[in-house]
Amino acid sequence: MQQAAVIENFFRVRYSFFKWRYSLAWLNKIALAFGMACATGILAQARIPLFWTPVPITGQTFAVLLAGVLLGRYWGGISQAMYVAIGAAGVPWFNGFSGGLTVLAGPTGGYLIGFILAALFLGHFTDKYIKARSFFSIFSLMLFANFILIYILGLFQLSFWFYLAKGASPTLWELLMAGAIPFIAGDTLKIIAAATLAHLITPKEAFNGEVDA
Repeated sequence: MQQAAVIENFFRVRYSFFKWRYSLAWLNKIALAFGMACATGILAQARIPLFWTPVPITGQTFAVLLAGVLLGRYWGGISQAMYVAIGAAGVPWFNGFSGGLTVLAGPTGGYLIGFILAALFLGHFTDKYIKARSFFSIFSLMLFANFILIYILGLFQLSFWFYLAKGASPTLWELLMAGAIPFIAGDTLKIIAAATLAHLITPKEAFNGEVDA
């Protein structure tokens, strides 16, 4: 009986949070978005450099994947746009405590732009469709956001950076080894963790007039 009461209270709390988040004034939403940008900057410092590529393993994609879920349509993407813009302005919260336009124009700049698209994508689906909040659905959406939206932009800019730095474009294998293959296992674990958390914390009932309510 007590366990049922705890579960019911948890369901009520998570619904109240998302309902509250949805109805906030835009200034408060900006504050939440900035907080999520800060979380991304903190996790960016959890990094493992790889000697054969300028792209390190970092923890920031975990925050990116949750940004859209926690902040919803537009605001998840806005949080990542804040992260990219403030970092480009010189605040050292990109990986390795770096900042400035040189980072945005460098080998990892495409991934940073991909963060914005990924958060926008996830926020749209999880805010609009209740069915998107099941584990399998959010896991599938996160796989697409990470391995398509982030990776494609990241690899495109990385290839261009290699061309400028070495005077020749990398082969497809060289590009994948530098910007994709070493990160697949770690990113998959982060997606599983993020999808599990997203499934647990998102309400499975309508809080903003979802189309499949």
